[in-house]
Amino acid sequence: MTEGEPEANPPPSEAFGFDHACRKVREFPTSPGIYLMKDAAGRVIYIGKAKNLRSRASSYFLKAAAEDQRTADWVGEIADIDYMLCDSEVDALLTESRLVKDIQPKHNRDLKDDKSFPYLMITTREDFPRVEITREPKAKGVKLYGPFPSAGALRGAIAVLQRIFKFRTCSLDIDDGDEKWKWFRPCLLASIDQCTAPCNLRIDKEAYRRDIKRLMTFLEGGKVKLLREMQAEMLEASKRLDFETAAVLRDELTMLQRLDERGELETHAQPEVFYIDPKKGLAGLRKVLGLARTPRVVEGVDIAHLGGGDTVASLVQFIDGLPFKPGYRRFRIRDTRGIDDFRSIYEVVSRRFRRLSDDGDSLPDILLIDGGKGQLNAALAAFRDQQIEPPTLISLAKRDEELFRPGESEPIRLSKNAFALRLLQYVRDESHRFAQHYHHLLRNKTTLER
Repeated sequence: MTEGEPEANPPPSEAFGFDHACRKVREFPTSPGIYLMKDAAGRVIYIGKAKNLRSRASSYFLKAAAEDQRTADWVGEIADIDYMLCDSEVDALLTESRLVKDIQPKHNRDLKDDKSFPYLMITTREDFPRVEITREPKAKGVKLYGPFPSAGALRGAIAVLQRIFKFRTCSLDIDDGDEKWKWFRPCLLASIDQCTAPCNLRIDKEAYRRDIKRLMTFLEGGKVKLLREMQAEMLEASKRLDFETAAVLRDELTMLQRLDERGELETHAQPEVFYIDPKKGLAGLRKVLGLARTPRVVEGVDIAHLGGGDTVASLVQFIDGLPFKPGYRRFRIRDTRGIDDFRSIYEVVSRRFRRLSDDGDSLPDILLIDGGKGQLNAALAAFRDQQIEPPTLISLAKRDEELFRPGESEPIRLSKNAFALRLLQYVRDESHRFAQHYHHLLRNKTTLER
């Protein structure tokens, strides 16, 4: 970054003043950067960022600025203006925040004092630190950056930086070495290569925290240092013939060097991700279903068929809110002819829980049936006819995502963002995927046999 040079020995009558600053700003570059407004004593009274310095800073010298309630009270104090060039709009956003915090200009007072402004927070005490935006920053166990003047610009910056450093922004509690996470389905960000998916054990703790350290170096203004370190790492990886690591570092270096081509920060939208917090989902189910204790084992049942042939069923098992693949089961429907989901559910529930009962095995805490009242009643009839006391039995109707319980005429309608609903959708969708997969296997086998 370089500061704009002041005019050389201006005439005394024009050394400072509003008109002087107005003429000066016309010579500003059209690059990203920071502008610094000064009063007649040379004190910085306001700091702002811009993608186009000349265009943004010039707006303060228009008639509209003198009439706008946000600036009308102080624009008349402007006697001088300088700028600092930045490599990109992201750099400008971060530099603005640091300078406001260090200099504390009087007309940025809301930004330096008001806790309602957004902060970028990194949860440093977690095995896999999270990066998030918050207006209520924690006092311990986090690294804070900010405050920032615009939540939209900050979200855009995070979306840009996530493409480079691939950190997680979810609220999952991920412990290093916990094998249950290898069954977890990562969100959309992993699919589009914006997260290294520690939730699926695709990256180890040390490698992930190395990425977070790089991010923190960048946020603290150490871009040049970071580029130098990454270039050295890339060369070292090449020397030891680790070309995959070298290629990753090369791509990250290229993106860092081309941040200025990322477009308007306010237009960057974080992709909608479908992540499930297991602990919060189970706690939500306990509350919604009125259970005496938090459930641990949830099973889901689904039916798949094609034209009445090869009807199959799947049963998936989740433990502590995560898929447990060894507990998955497949059933080929034997006693039901044609398309009859109710009879198929009756058959698979009867077979599954008759065997558990005969073997003395424990039942799940919750059994989820894919469907509405009819499917739920079919499962309930299976327990009744087998003379087995059912676990907590529920069904989830896909059309309106309504939750049905035995003996209750009205469904439970949860917020679409409720953690409990998201967990149930995960179980339901996984059982559907597993049933469809089995159905395709059988159909292909039948085709080959003909």
